[in-house]
Amino acid sequence: MSLAPLLDAAPPIPLHAFAAMAAFVLGVVQFAAPKGTLPHRTLGWIWVILMAVVAISSFWIHQIRLVGPWSPIHLLSIFSLVMLVLGVTAARRRKVRAHMFTMIGIFFGALTIAGLFTLVPGRIMHAVVFGN
Repeated sequence: MSLAPLLDAAPPIPLHAFAAMAAFVLGVVQFAAPKGTLPHRTLGWIWVILMAVVAISSFWIHQIRLVGPWSPIHLLSIFSLVMLVLGVTAARRRKVRAHMFTMIGIFFGALTIAGLFTLVPGRIMHAVVFGN
């Protein structure tokens, strides 16, 4: 394992990847920690900011081009941003169940499943984890 391929990539890619990795770790912590507490809310806001960085930074990443410079992953980024707003809104309105399902959905869809696709041979994270 070597971070060199990631650190040598264009600037938005390391930002995107490190924010995603931090959001993944923080998300796991959030799953294990007590809910509704001040630490949960504080870490939750940090997680939302990290996820917004992940989604927004993706608009400057164009490694896969299907429609001009865009790919289906950019639709996931738009969807993630919308769902972040809905998840925060649900929490503020004390709709705990809606908040929980929204945030879990973002974690598994935008971080876990999308993250697994970065391990496909030929992608930067594949080179980071498995070498060339």
